[in-house]
Amino acid sequence: MTGEPPVVVEVLRGEACESRHRGEAVVVDVSGEIRFRLGNPHRMVFARSAAKPLQAMTVVESGAMRQFGLSPAELAVICASHGGEPRHVETVRGILGKIGLGTEFLACGSHPPADPAAALRLVQAGHAPTPLHNNCSGKHAGMLAVCRRFGWPVEEYLAPDHPVQQLNLDNLATMIGREPADLYLGVDGCGAPTYALPLSALALAFARLADPSDMPAGRAAAAGEIARAMGSHPGLVAGTGRLCTRLMSLGKGLIAKSGAEGVYCVGLTDRGWGLALKVEDGASRAVPPTVIHLLQQIGALDRRDIDLLADMHEPPLRNHRGEQAGKIKPVAHLRWARGDDYR
Repeated sequence: MTGEPPVVVEVLRGEACESRHRGEAVVVDVSGEIRFRLGNPHRMVFARSAAKPLQAMTVVESGAMRQFGLSPAELAVICASHGGEPRHVETVRGILGKIGLGTEFLACGSHPPADPAAALRLVQAGHAPTPLHNNCSGKHAGMLAVCRRFGWPVEEYLAPDHPVQQLNLDNLATMIGREPADLYLGVDGCGAPTYALPLSALALAFARLADPSDMPAGRAAAAGEIARAMGSHPGLVAGTGRLCTRLMSLGKGLIAKSGAEGVYCVGLTDRGWGLALKVEDGASRAVPPTVIHLLQQIGALDRRDIDLLADMHEPPLRNHRGEQAGKIKPVAHLRWARGDDYR
């Protein structure tokens, strides 16, 4: 099969389609068998921030979490693309305090909080954003904790050949059943290494995160700890009003994580399935409607859940007068697949 990816959402002005976003998605089980697909399940994608729960495996497996007494809440923010709300900033600050490092050791750079209310408060207080407000600051604090655990240099900890990054790469490769050399290296927005891998492999990683029962005992325990931390502290994984937080707050056993450029992953703990999505043009507005629509199709969300998420499932488009001028409508339809039937 060749050609453009399928349309996942239509942007309607009134009842007429004004724009379309295309994308591809796949659902796999813990064995790697493809259960459902949309388009090419093997297209190469950069995992971006969707890899954070997988990178957090290093923090747990290395013993850094136990050595420094990191809490489940702190583990959740290590997995986060947070909004820079006060609760996020203080949780990351707490990690740094436990490992004996200051904010200046975070090499992720600074940007205003992604949460509008937090950004406004910062401006009103006359304060500039710090690396703590960076959505990746938790991940970076986790990497620094591993460095402190082993006595590795904290300078240049983002270099691909630094021991902490090599450990992250090995763990990622193990979770997807590939060799590290099979993954294409890139640089993430926060300066950390990021890797391109098949969409189906990214879905497999989340399936194994959701159901680690077939993995070695140590890794299964770490995966379980991460899934529980994210599920127990969804507000620290993303933030107020965000899709990850809202999905994990439904009580359906979903482990949800966003990535930049239209990447999104969900682990279904009750089935041991993983879902991975890539919106072709990277449009963030297409992600929530598509993810909710796909989860509904595979029975992970019921009518009540859809009603609770209605503002994200078919979000309204409003003009500058506050009037609804249209909406974003999800139109993707997963195809049932037995094994790998993509051609």
